[in-house]
Amino acid sequence: MPKRREGCRITCSILFKNAPRAYLLYHAKAKNKMLLENAKFITTENPRDSVAPVFRKTFAPKKEIRSASLTVTARGIYEAQINGVRVGKFIFAPGWTSYKNRVQVQTYDVTAMLSGENNTIDILLGKGWHYGNIQRGSFDTICDPCVIASLDVEYTDGTAEAVATDESWQYAKTGILYSDYYNGETYDANHVYGDWKPVVITDGKKEALVPQIGEIVTEIEEVPAKTYFITPKGERVIDFGQEITGYVCFRNIADIGDRIVFDHGEVLDRDGNFYNENYRSARSRIAYISDGDKQKWYHPIFSFQGFRYIRLQEYPTNELYLGDFKAIVVHSELKRTGHFTCSDPMINRLYENVIWGQRGNFLDVPTDCPQRDERLGWTGDAQVFCRTAAYNYDVNRFFHKWLGDLALDQAPDGRVAQIIPALWDPDGAFAWGDAATVCPWEIYRAYGDITILEQQYESMKKWCDYVYHKGDGPDAWGGGGQYGDWLGLDAEEGSYRGATNDLLLGTVFLAYECDLVIKAAKALGRHEDVAAYTERRELVAKAFRDTFIGEDGLLTSDTQTAYVVALHFDLAPDRALFAKHLADKVHANGDRIQTGFIGTAYIMDALTDAGYVDLAYSLLLQKEFPSWLYSVRKGATTIWEHWDGLKPDGSVWSRDMNSFNHYAYGAVASWMYGTMCGIRPDEENPGYRNIKIKPLPDARLDYAKAELETRYGTVKSGWEKTADGFLVTVVIPEGATADITIGAKTEHVGAGTYTYTMA
Repeated sequence: MPKRREGCRITCSILFKNAPRAYLLYHAKAKNKMLLENAKFITTENPRDSVAPVFRKTFAPKKEIRSASLTVTARGIYEAQINGVRVGKFIFAPGWTSYKNRVQVQTYDVTAMLSGENNTIDILLGKGWHYGNIQRGSFDTICDPCVIASLDVEYTDGTAEAVATDESWQYAKTGILYSDYYNGETYDANHVYGDWKPVVITDGKKEALVPQIGEIVTEIEEVPAKTYFITPKGERVIDFGQEITGYVCFRNIADIGDRIVFDHGEVLDRDGNFYNENYRSARSRIAYISDGDKQKWYHPIFSFQGFRYIRLQEYPTNELYLGDFKAIVVHSELKRTGHFTCSDPMINRLYENVIWGQRGNFLDVPTDCPQRDERLGWTGDAQVFCRTAAYNYDVNRFFHKWLGDLALDQAPDGRVAQIIPALWDPDGAFAWGDAATVCPWEIYRAYGDITILEQQYESMKKWCDYVYHKGDGPDAWGGGGQYGDWLGLDAEEGSYRGATNDLLLGTVFLAYECDLVIKAAKALGRHEDVAAYTERRELVAKAFRDTFIGEDGLLTSDTQTAYVVALHFDLAPDRALFAKHLADKVHANGDRIQTGFIGTAYIMDALTDAGYVDLAYSLLLQKEFPSWLYSVRKGATTIWEHWDGLKPDGSVWSRDMNSFNHYAYGAVASWMYGTMCGIRPDEENPGYRNIKIKPLPDARLDYAKAELETRYGTVKSGWEKTADGFLVTVVIPEGATADITIGAKTEHVGAGTYTYTMA
């Protein structure tokens, strides 16, 4: 392992593969004992002006060490080092929570990192989510950036010693001259730690400290640079071939004092030039000032970007070796559970785009996009994608943490903010606030973990009650500030809002909220609530029929999304009529979609459940704009925010609302798992204790297969086309049962492998 020199950062983790690594201990101290009660919050003399200070303490063990742990957190983000080696693999610790309510604390086993002589503890402090530009100025209501830590050592003779943050620590500047999530980082490798000053003690509110709750964020994999080219404008660009979230790790090839500077982008414009105007105010710029050490690798410490391309603004030579650049993928450490493949390479690429979209946006919170000046926990995106997320990865712990913050940030009257953690007052928008009811139920459905309902039940009720008590009818339920069917294509060109009536949508979602509260109440044995919310649901359904159905029996809001939600949420008085009208509208649009964030999440299931599975397949297989495969044809490697983020002529749809890594439309993957291959949980026996298997093949494909690792083992379901129809193969794991439906026949089975033929 290369020796770390004083004041010289060697950041790329690949250089430390053989170093003693601390691992995170997921245990809490006694519940009646405050975390870090003997430590003090420390900061700098001018904490809000400090860029990225380092706090230091030296420690010499008095005896032979048996074990040692470092407990640490920050108001900001930190990187702890012992003797120049990073502690643990948690990137951007302590993560993003509702800071006014709770801040996570991490405890690492650092026994192997300590020597018997002098040891140096360094804690670097960055802005992160706490007081960077991402906070939108709300930092003033929190507290000064600060750190708190304790190194707890147990000696072999049974005695113990604690080295806690207090007045004896010192701080200094680092080589990080600028750092921000949105704008990037500037680093001077020539800087040497010096001019140490005594720390300042501050109040960081210990009562908000809690043990680690969520998954950690870490480096997941490396993506090598794929190509290097000169654009028509003469700019030097590197393409990594895949849009990721993380940072570029590069080798220093510059002489002392020279600079390596680059910014990031997702796409090229229609002329093949580097493009990142859609990043809005996020500069996403990395600047490195060389110390002349050409064996050194570097990546930013306290900043991440969403990108596929980088543009070299300053580079000391015209010759470039691609091996000197690699992209480091960073996201929450989630276990992959689902896999899907079929005979169509474009659908497989679409599925991979869904996976990469989730990876890029599940960075401690379910963000909307990882690249522009946003990267916030938008609730609308999270709730429409939650079911798909739980197929692809084990997101139980991830959503436990995020939904806990939703409940903490929920207003006393039940309103839910459009982003969690909340940076401004909740606005109570339907579909967005519905993350309060949808996500807990989807997590319970996927994992059978009743604790998510116990934790969130009152929050679910508060949200449903808030919407209902806004007024006595649709004018109130769907009124106020709303996003509607966001980015639906049935509105006029350039509009962000689809054409579906907000009052109709608000009424539909209130009915859905009632349904989910009823389901949760049944699971929890809250029988009085079941009766009360069932009565409320009936009132809402009647209001829907009285208000939004015309004399012809059809909806007064004549959009694809309106019929989708009426069918999917069981509010259509004549399902056959509504389904035919929806199918006719899709056919009239050339078998193409017009829906936005709301309608897209449910259109495939609405068509399938109404008997139009062939039309749902047509939407999936459609290659012309607008469609899922249109973006694949355009070279997408993640899911786009807008159906025509890049128009057919290559121009961009919008500069200010045009993310190319925005996972909401990736919700279609749940249909691939749940309908194409037919793997669904049984809501009466959740967590795949009993599995619903009902594959619905289509002759336009030769095969499709999926597998899902559940708490009971791996379930598999797939089919292949034969001369006479389809051969279906299903595998049920030990400990689980299944109801397998093939055509009109259903049989209940135990563990085993089963094959069927379908005409």
